[in-house]
Amino acid sequence: MHFDILTLFPSIFEGAFSESIIKRAIEAGLVSIAIHNIRDFTTDKHRTADDAPYGGGGGMVMKPEPIFAAVEAVLGEEERREGGEGKGEEVPIIFLTPQGRLFTQEVARELASHKHVVLICGHYEGVDERVRQHLATDEISIGDYVLSGGEVPAMVIVDAVTRLIPGVLGDPGATFEDSFSHGLLEYPHYTRPPIFRGWSVPQVLLSGNHAAIARWRRREALRRTWQRRPDLLERAELTAEDREFLRRLEARGRGQRMA
Repeated sequence: MHFDILTLFPSIFEGAFSESIIKRAIEAGLVSIAIHNIRDFTTDKHRTADDAPYGGGGGMVMKPEPIFAAVEAVLGEEERREGGEGKGEEVPIIFLTPQGRLFTQEVARELASHKHVVLICGHYEGVDERVRQHLATDEISIGDYVLSGGEVPAMVIVDAVTRLIPGVLGDPGATFEDSFSHGLLEYPHYTRPPIFRGWSVPQVLLSGNHAAIARWRRREALRRTWQRRPDLLERAELTAEDREFLRRLEARGRGQRMA
């Protein structure tokens, strides 16, 4: 899979993709990442990539010309990589903005199904609306807050999507029980020592009974989701046994509140 990231501040990414899982994915040839300086696609001697907003107001707005030119250049590079055989699958061109759809594990899986993704990092007061209307095919937000630019969201998306690419993680099932993978938060984890400062590992995890361990993990995932993110349960994949366990949790919770 290939990521093209368009930014005014390429140095922000120095080191971000040179450690841990992403580094190994790049070295294994499973992922490639190209960082493009939008200023390289300007046409004036001052490399102007932003200007004052029409209608007045504070801040500066990123100009459309260099962004369009940068995207067209990287898509042309893709065609050259494919041997000039013409247009293949549509490449997602994603503008990173607080106004976009919320980035979730489901969206990460959707992006992981593509071979090439372009990420446009906004900055300053915003980006010329024509980029949204006539260039970007999608808009994504990583949360309901405002950052200085799209660089950090780009790192988040690359990290989340890379983990889902087959072969990146050593264990093919490593992402299967991650939080949000099936609508639930992940169950608690423990490792050695079995007792630390008087706190013991749950006995079931030491039992060697794999069926009992799987049942405990499922119930703890349900319990944690019920306690911390009950909204997720509305969309989770639940069995009849899951629903009965949640009903008992709710009944116990009501009883404690009444007491």
